[in-house]
Amino acid sequence: MLHKPAASSGPDPAFLFKRKLGVWMFLIYGAIYTGFVIVNLVKPAAMEKILFAGLNLAVVYGMGLIVFALFLALIYNRACGRKEKSMKSAAGPGGRI
Repeated sequence: MLHKPAASSGPDPAFLFKRKLGVWMFLIYGAIYTGFVIVNLVKPAAMEKILFAGLNLAVVYGMGLIVFALFLALIYNRACGRKEKSMKSAAGPGGRI
């Protein structure tokens, strides 16, 4: 097998943007997840309530958390890609800032 050297990478100019966005998304997701945990601790019987199609609140809320995490990941990827592209185009033809 041929192993080529890893591509060299320098400092990421979009790092601060990525970190800030990631922290905010984590806090939003954490707040929603905390709601799930609190409902389970305070009123566990509420999780048995059937919402639709025979699915109870626990299943709907849990699957909603998974779908929401994937949605946040897509938003993060798109926002970071746009930021990197705008910073690279602002840097000029060399691509370095």
